[in-house]
Amino acid sequence: MEVAYRTSIGQQRADNEDYVDVFTNQAGQHLAIVADGIGGRQGGDVASAMAVSHLGHEFVQTDLATPEAARTWISKEITAENQSIIDKSNQFADLNGMGTTLVAALYFAEEVVIASIGDSRAYLLRDDQLRQLTEDHSLVNELVKRGEISRQAARHHPQKNVIIRSLGISDDARFDLKTYPLVLGDQLVLCTDGLTNMVEDQQIKAVLTSSLSVAEKCDRLVELANAAGGLDNITVLIIANSSQEVVD
Repeated sequence: MEVAYRTSIGQQRADNEDYVDVFTNQAGQHLAIVADGIGGRQGGDVASAMAVSHLGHEFVQTDLATPEAARTWISKEITAENQSIIDKSNQFADLNGMGTTLVAALYFAEEVVIASIGDSRAYLLRDDQLRQLTEDHSLVNELVKRGEISRQAARHHPQKNVIIRSLGISDDARFDLKTYPLVLGDQLVLCTDGLTNMVEDQQIKAVLTSSLSVAEKCDRLVELANAAGGLDNITVLIIANSSQEVVD
C-alpha cells in the first residue's frame, strides 16, 4: 500500500478545521481518517482533532487483524467518540455546538472497511472507473434522492453545506459502515467537501489515472480546489493498493 495526504486552509477561511492522519496497530494493519469540523468559532477544529486523534490512539493499541474485527471495533469507538465530543461541548461554553464529519478506512490486503458520517467522502478508482463509496448525509442529497433537484443542481444549491448527520451533535450518531473488496491497482480517496465542492469527479479521476506519484496526486487535487476558489478547507488522502509500502 502507498498512502499520502495533504490538507490546505483554502483561499477563504481563517482556520483549518479539517484533520487527517494514518495509524498502524500492533498487527501492522492501518486506519486512515479524514474529519471536517463543524461549528466555526464553536470548536469545529477541536471536534475534528478529537475524533481523529482519539480513534487513532485507541487503534494503535489494538491487534485486530481482520475486517470482521475492524467493523466491531470501529462501531464501538465511533459511538464512544460521539459521546466524548458531546461531553466536551457541554463542558466548555465556547465549544457548545461543535461537531465533525468523519470518513475512515480500515484497509487490509483484500478488503477495506469504510465508516462515514456527514459529507466527507470515500471514492474508489478501479479499472479507470471512479465510484463514490459513501453517501452524503446532507440536506441536498436528501433532495436529490427524493427527485426534487438534480445532482448538478445540488452542487450549486444555497444549502449544499447543510449536513443532517455528524459526530457530536446528537446522542444518536448514525454512521454508515460498509466493507468492500480490494484488488491490486485500486486507489481509495478520502476527502472533505472542500475538494468535492470545487473539483468535479471527472477531474478527480483524471488526476488519479495520471502518472503522478500518490503524493503528487494529493498535491494536484488540492491545487485544483484552490484554483477553483478554495472556498473551504481542503483535505485529500489517497491509498494506492500497490505492492509498495509507503506513507507520505
